[in-house]
Amino acid sequence: MNSDEFPAVAAEAAERLAAYWRALAAAELPVVPPGAPGTTLKALPETAPEQGEELTEVLNDTWGTIVPQLVHWQHPGFLGYYPTNNSPASVLAELVTAGLGVQGMMWSTSPAATELEQRVCDWLAVALALPEHFTHASGHGGGVIQDSASSAVLVALVAALNRASDGRWRQHGTEGRYRVYCTDQANSCVPKAAHVAGVGEPVLVPTLHGTFTMDPAALAQRVDADRAAGLVPAAVVTTVGTTSTCAIDPVHEIGPVCRERGIWLHVDAAYAGSAALCPEFRYGHDGLEYADSYAVNAHKWMRTGTPCDVLWVADRHALTDAMSTAPAYLRNRATDSGTVVDFKDWQIPLGRPMRALKLWYVLRAHGLEGLRTVIRHDVRLAGLLAGLVGNEPGFHLVAHALGLVVFRRSSDEQTNELAARLADEPGLLCTPATVDGRPALRAAVGSPYADEAGIRRVWDVIRAHAHAAC
Repeated sequence: MNSDEFPAVAAEAAERLAAYWRALAAAELPVVPPGAPGTTLKALPETAPEQGEELTEVLNDTWGTIVPQLVHWQHPGFLGYYPTNNSPASVLAELVTAGLGVQGMMWSTSPAATELEQRVCDWLAVALALPEHFTHASGHGGGVIQDSASSAVLVALVAALNRASDGRWRQHGTEGRYRVYCTDQANSCVPKAAHVAGVGEPVLVPTLHGTFTMDPAALAQRVDADRAAGLVPAAVVTTVGTTSTCAIDPVHEIGPVCRERGIWLHVDAAYAGSAALCPEFRYGHDGLEYADSYAVNAHKWMRTGTPCDVLWVADRHALTDAMSTAPAYLRNRATDSGTVVDFKDWQIPLGRPMRALKLWYVLRAHGLEGLRTVIRHDVRLAGLLAGLVGNEPGFHLVAHALGLVVFRRSSDEQTNELAARLADEPGLLCTPATVDGRPALRAAVGSPYADEAGIRRVWDVIRAHAHAAC
């Protein structure tokens, strides 16, 4: 393609995106696509074209074939999982990032990309009121942008295993001796990371009754018993904002247990960590001075498109000692000087795009106060929904924290029936949960287009389905 044609095609794409966002804001699109499995496959040719096609034709097919079969995560009726947000600033940065085509694996391969990421991670650390040693400026720790909380947990566990084994892990693996601890409320990425790291199933620590949070005394008891049995407790993963109920583990009590026993403490704050931009929601950060690593998904609640997870470590050398590789083709004067950061040693892949540009654009375009306004707006809307649930006969509010509302009907049978009916509702998406062994429904507020009228419309749909099922 001649690059002279690009500006016009890019402008057309921008117009289509703007129209798409307007349609979402007006709730003119369904949340869930109507097609059966295979709908998109049937519409796509079985082989790639031999000759190149015009980009305008490809763009037309995107809106004619692909967009109609998407789940629209920005839709005001999308209340499933946790939000995955976006904004024009983030989209613009993605375009620029892709166009520049940077490979930012080392400082020497793109100095500005590396230093921008260092500065942006420090900006965010300060904005979230993280301990000072998590910043690059401190000279001790620092932040790095990963693709997801899953990668952040895996990287943290690798560093924990390396530290617990005094480096033996790099040559001999886990040898069946090392243990990772979490609760059954931890996100599924935690056991997955443990499996990939070679630890096997993590040890599940009991939760405190009625709180769904880790029991610090039970953790200490289990760790001490494992150590007495000749095992090596390597890492504890706590959660600030669990998937099922947005529960917050008591890091301030778990931290001393880990510190006294030399265990790596990772804090997974993928969802709720963003709320700490607002001083009134920083209670989940009590005890972070004990944490060895901490991660938050900027793509959940900071108007930054996925993927964008920021991982901070208190000791950068504990991470790079586990992750670094230095074959001859990666050697260079800057790396050998020890004065620069090479982010290839802070992540699983070798290569990496310029990950910080979109977060930089978002922070500058919205400002911290703009992002705080977003979070407070969503928390207020979730409070409205929680009140509607609590005041409705036949409904029971199971949990309400920040932007998450969890509810059920009077009986498990009614809850399951409502969930089944909502699964076929094109204008709304909730996701299921199991809380205290009983089914429930989750509604996570976070669409950029959500407003009070939209929440009331969503609630009317839920009520209508509940009454129709009776």
